[in-house]
Amino acid sequence: MTQQEIVRAVKQELGKSISQSYLSQIERGTRRHMTQSSRTLLARFFKVHPGFLVDDPEGYHTELVSDLRTTEGKLDVWLLQGSERFAGDREVSNVLIKCARHKDTRSCFLLLGAILDTPGLAERLLEALDPDAVRNHRSRKAAEGRRTQ
Repeated sequence: MTQQEIVRAVKQELGKSISQSYLSQIERGTRRHMTQSSRTLLARFFKVHPGFLVDDPEGYHTELVSDLRTTEGKLDVWLLQGSERFAGDREVSNVLIKCARHKDTRSCFLLLGAILDTPGLAERLLEALDPDAVRNHRSRKAAEGRRTQ
């Protein structure tokens, strides 16, 4: 595909835009680092993990990866796509990105599950770690309640 064909296809398939000049910079190597949103957009378009669109880090080995790493990659893609879907809620979007960037995404979910299995722990932790988030959440809930009445 030409760069122009990619630009048109991305717009048609995903409803998002990326410029031909940006693609040209990537191809020529004059843009060494893509933005997170551009990498995610291109990964979705080409149906690959976003990590495939960056250079391998020094010391990277190509031997087979475990099933656990495959799970990690799927979780990371799912979380990054979710962060785009929840772009209107910056707090949720940012948390999804943080989980995807964590070196052990699976453990993040296992920890969350353990916290949620313990009655009242999630609320106590949030109150202790981020009291402003609790106040903001309660204010939003109260406003939603007033709107439904």
